Amino acid sequence: MKIINVGSVPKAVSMSTLFTGGQVTSQPIFPPGASQHFVASQVTFAAGARNKLHTHTTDQILVITAGRGYCATETEKVEVTVGDVILFPAGEKHWHGATKDSSFSHIYINGAGSKSEQVGE
Repeated sequence: MKIINVGSVPKAVSMSTLFTGGQVTSQPIFPPGASQHFVASQVTFAAGARNKLHTHTTDQILVITAGRGYCATETEKVEVTVGDVILFPAGEKHWHGATKDSSFSHIYINGAGSKSEQVGE
């Protein structure tokens, strides 16, 4: 068993071109290779920041941990907040990020080896 307190994991500013609208930080929860099946990280978006439309090669689960944000697909956009859990099936085009007036944090859980691909703005 391994227990991690996310607050003790250092934040790093993400420089990915997948993000737009403001600063985004990431905190890898488990070191690489800690799980054969999953990767997990907490991501924090500044107010107004989000990622661009993208897909993953495995399912993605988001657990909202702070603030208010949006989760969207090509056909719907929903405001989410602390305690909400979202499932994006593998291959579903989607984006997620903060509202204009609130920062937003979530823990994502992806399958190990999942690849992301930007498919729009």
